[in-house]
Amino acid sequence: MIQLTRLNKQPLVVNSDLIEFIESAPDTVITLLTGEKVIVSESTEDIIERIILFRRRLLPASFATLPSPVVLHRRDATSGDSE
Repeated sequence: MIQLTRLNKQPLVVNSDLIEFIESAPDTVITLLTGEKVIVSESTEDIIERIILFRRRLLPASFATLPSPVVLHRRDATSGDSE
């Protein structure tokens, strides 16, 4: 979720996973997967940066829930071992 600002200065929180695309014409228009359009005061670049920062905050928590990696050893084709 990222916090943005409507043109009337009201704060708005958007689920960044629901953003289909962002346009700058001249106001910034966000189109959601639902078809809803939201006009915000932030620039396209600022919105993208907020999405990146939000997802970076999620990554460490996501990796913490993963099981330990399993290491698979590949046989060397030059050693004569057949698979």
